[in-house]
Amino acid sequence: MRILGIRTAAALVLLSAAAGTTYAQDSTKGVHIGLQYSPGTRPGVVVLPMLGVGGDSAQAIIQRDLDYGDRLTTIQNVGNVGVTTANVNYALFAKLGAAAIVQGFLGPTALHVLVHDVRGQKILVTRDFAVPATVGTPEWRFALHAASDEIEKSITGTRGIAATRVLFVRDGQIYVCDADGYDVKALSPKEGAMSPAWHPSGRYIAYSVFTKAGTEIVIQDLTNGGTRHLVGTPGGLNSAPVFTPDGKWVVYAHGDEVGTDLFAANPFSNDAARRITVGHGTDNTQPTFSPDGQQIAFTSGRSGHPEIYITDFDGTNAELLTPFEFGGEFYREGPDWSPDGRSVAFGSWIGGIFQVETISLRDRSVKQLTSEGRNEDPSYAPDSRHLVFTSSRSGVHELWVLDVESGRVRQLTFGSEARLAAWSRALVPSP
Repeated sequence: MRILGIRTAAALVLLSAAAGTTYAQDSTKGVHIGLQYSPGTRPGVVVLPMLGVGGDSAQAIIQRDLDYGDRLTTIQNVGNVGVTTANVNYALFAKLGAAAIVQGFLGPTALHVLVHDVRGQKILVTRDFAVPATVGTPEWRFALHAASDEIEKSITGTRGIAATRVLFVRDGQIYVCDADGYDVKALSPKEGAMSPAWHPSGRYIAYSVFTKAGTEIVIQDLTNGGTRHLVGTPGGLNSAPVFTPDGKWVVYAHGDEVGTDLFAANPFSNDAARRITVGHGTDNTQPTFSPDGQQIAFTSGRSGHPEIYITDFDGTNAELLTPFEFGGEFYREGPDWSPDGRSVAFGSWIGGIFQVETISLRDRSVKQLTSEGRNEDPSYAPDSRHLVFTSSRSGVHELWVLDVESGRVRQLTFGSEARLAAWSRALVPSP
């Protein structure tokens, strides 16, 4: 993100005085200078009230983003205690359990941020983040999400996931919301849309729709709303599209009277699709790619009941991923490959109800992540630590977010039923 200077001299003087430093001391120039803390701990952070128009909202958004990242403990209701026009009382903040302090001022077009290291009694980072002039718009909120992610990176060394979005299906339409659940809007008409997926650039999405000719794959440009049907696909049922990590192909499931197999097609040309799997009458569906684009995990019934398999992109070297168990009570579906390549999440039929599990690609160990209500259709966040999934735990099928490390869950959507979520990559490039 480009660093911008705030032209409001009074704001700079006020912040510099409050920090006990000068603005010229500032910058990291992209180099991480993180806090020192024990692995596995969650450093405490205080987000001070922010000056400028919209400051209260900015403080609330950034505070919530840091909380939802699950790497920091936000210390709230502190106010400006310990901060004067002369200095920051680091000893007092240390007693409150803070390892870091975030200060900010909102100018007309930029958010000026200082991040303090309490233990080191110094400023870690001074940054300016461009923000739209109109306070409270979706674009304004998303610019603050991007700032939150960089603030989290400056403290923990890991970029946050606030500047991402989640696709989902509600009432036959494709919807999208920010990672904190705000700014929900419909992207598709009501025409029986299903199974949305992100292009790695964030500019396009793919999904399937019911038409008179069957089920077709739609590619939609989010910059202008334009759509095109995937050309070159066989007729019949075409569903569960996913883009390759380089964005050059869409892989999807095509079904007819002899079974369902995976096909690949160029989303931006009229070339014919090519076949990947040969299931010999079985159903092979729900593809998801390894981060390097070389392998696909998918659901297949070739063993007699649905399990998760892995194959090379050309359809060779197919192998069973999930542990095979005899009997009719076993059912695994809906895989999603973690962005770090270490695990695959999926839905598993356990005790007569679906739960979310993960399997390690290193040792094939399986871990059950959910137990309350019906839980399925997991999708990884770009940090590989968080999953969004559909759950009935509230009495209605809604989207929930799980922190895999701590087990913490939060509800993402509210209202009518929401299903089939897909989490985007980071939508703001890291500087």
